[in-house]
Amino acid sequence: QSDTLFNGQYLRVRIQDAWEYAERTNASAAVIIVAVTPEDKIVFVEQYRIPVQARSIEMPAGLVGDLGEPESVETAALRELLEETGWQAGRVEHVMTGPSSSGMSNELVAFVRAHDLVRVHAGGGDETEDITVHEVPRHDAPRWLDERRREGFSIDPKLYAGLYFVDHNPDGSPVL
Repeated sequence: QSDTLFNGQYLRVRIQDAWEYAERTNASAAVIIVAVTPEDKIVFVEQYRIPVQARSIEMPAGLVGDLGEPESVETAALRELLEETGWQAGRVEHVMTGPSSSGMSNELVAFVRAHDLVRVHAGGGDETEDITVHEVPRHDAPRWLDERRREGFSIDPKLYAGLYFVDHNPDGSPVL
């Protein structure tokens, strides 16, 4: 049995057995897109994130079903990748889904690999977003991320899972 402590427009805070947690009310999950350009560059996005009061480096991502219509993880991934980065994927591959922070939220995060990328526009997000797109050579990505961290950027640790998923499946086997 759980009780609601707060109902917001997009979040609900609940309590069960003295454990407080958040529920997302406007989407079924979040999707993180692992995208590598034809030039073997990893696509990252940079944007200011109010909760951490910092510019954050992330992989392209978004909410599944946040536009009010049911959609698949794959459809959301295609939509968000194009909107945020200007890259269109010929196909996407769902890698895995799991909790984003199982002790604090019921939010699920799906990792999706984007394939057959084609540049359509410069990206930058919709009218509510101010996104900078970065394309970093794959072999330089860890060093580049660490440089951004030392400069004061917030680095989402899920980036490192995404980098793993460029070349590996969840079971450790290589991506073919």
